[in-house]
Amino acid sequence: MPLSDDQPHTRTRLPVAEQTAPVTGRQARPLRTLLAILGVVTLLVVAVAIANRDKAVPGRNPAASSGDRARNGTAPAADRTAATGQQPVTTTANGIATGYPHTDQGAQSAAANYAVALGSTDMFRPDTRHTVLATLADPTVLPTLQSRLDQAFSPETVTRFGLDAQGRAPKGQLFVSRIVPVGTRTTNSADTATKVDVWCTGLYGLAGEDSTLPVSQDWYTLTITMRWTGSDWKLTDYSRAAGPAPLPGDNQAATAKEIADAVQQFGGFRYAR
Repeated sequence: MPLSDDQPHTRTRLPVAEQTAPVTGRQARPLRTLLAILGVVTLLVVAVAIANRDKAVPGRNPAASSGDRARNGTAPAADRTAATGQQPVTTTANGIATGYPHTDQGAQSAAANYAVALGSTDMFRPDTRHTVLATLADPTVLPTLQSRLDQAFSPETVTRFGLDAQGRAPKGQLFVSRIVPVGTRTTNSADTATKVDVWCTGLYGLAGEDSTLPVSQDWYTLTITMRWTGSDWKLTDYSRAAGPAPLPGDNQAATAKEIADAVQQFGGFRYAR
């Protein structure tokens, strides 16, 4: 039988301690907000630290600082390949830089420039080769080095580069032999003697319309041994090893004329470690 509205209603009251509080989804929001704020603050601190990490300190040489950190073991060894900032030499003899300081940086600078001279076109002609050696070699070993290099650049060897016995290119063609030092490292050093490795890339060949030996690239490491003569670092010995060579790129090869123009229009450099 249905109940009418005019009958008395019954209401049940629960004890206060037994009432269950309603569960809402808003209780976790303050915690999520706090975590989000902490995350943003952490990111800001990291960003500021990274931005200020490499700022130069006033009055301090950045290159020297890098070297100090490397010696202390707090920086990657690769930092030591950065330029030292030492001033290059200001004197030359027969177009070759001379007068290097009696320091490790001076020895590495000398080795880089001597590598350029030893890989130049001057080495393919007897007269200019002897001038180069007289400029950079230790006088006590000059006769030995000259005899050794005269054999290395014999007429038979020179002709394999497309030149005549005197190192002259065929008419209408330009002989290219240019070295670019990529980096240097000292492998053995003492007060009066040192040995420096020079990592090089080089361009060799004949640039011309009828060239059968087009200009190509090579990678090698030249080990330069030098002695301190009292006023300069001078060459006493050298050796060459192939590589390390990177993978070739996908550059399109230039025409013979473009290579010849580039060699004649772009000058070389004097190197300083």
